Amino acid sequence: MPFREVNSKMVEATVVPGQKMYSQRGAMLAYQGDVSFTPNITGGQGGLMSMIGRRVTNEAAPLMTVEGSGTVMFGHGGHHIQVIGLTGDTLYVEADRLLAFDGTLQQGTMFMGSQGGVMGMVRGQVTGQGLFTTTLKGHGSVAVMAHGGVIELPITPGRPVHVDPQAYVAHHGDVRNKLSTALGWRDMVGRGSGEAFQLELSGSGAVYVQASEEKL
Repeated sequence: MPFREVNSKMVEATVVPGQKMYSQRGAMLAYQGDVSFTPNITGGQGGLMSMIGRRVTNEAAPLMTVEGSGTVMFGHGGHHIQVIGLTGDTLYVEADRLLAFDGTLQQGTMFMGSQGGVMGMVRGQVTGQGLFTTTLKGHGSVAVMAHGGVIELPITPGRPVHVDPQAYVAHHGDVRNKLSTALGWRDMVGRGSGEAFQLELSGSGAVYVQASEEKL
């Protein structure tokens, strides 16, 4: 169920009978056709345990199940929207970044420490992002939100990408992350905020970076 980008802050999705999609509550702007919106209380396809894990860490993003036949316009808070297509791989994204996604994608929750070790846990504390992150796996499309637009940076073996943790949006592929400390030029001029820490992503895949250090 691909999304059509109407502009940088709105997408349109085609809903067909027999196929579900999920959206963040409050993301529907307008729709045409026979479409229903139902509050989702089971955490999407992640199941009950996924929902519980996210509730415990205060990271559950309220979702709506979208079904029927028609077209739906999505947007939220005037944020920029990036559509990401998955072809069998896994997308790692903060729950509050999700705008809408195909119901064919398998939703889960991953403890950041299992991918980044102790540094993964430190990243959660430093950036204000939780220790758990949402995973979406399979074939389909995902619409994520960001401040100021998004750029996709490829990650290739031997060429890791360093990202300001506050600018990180999502990543996919066979990627490892770790947090490192560094003294940036902003620290030198008295703006020592997130630049003292860098998120290093290595392996093979891509990372999505927003053009801002603001949180949603």
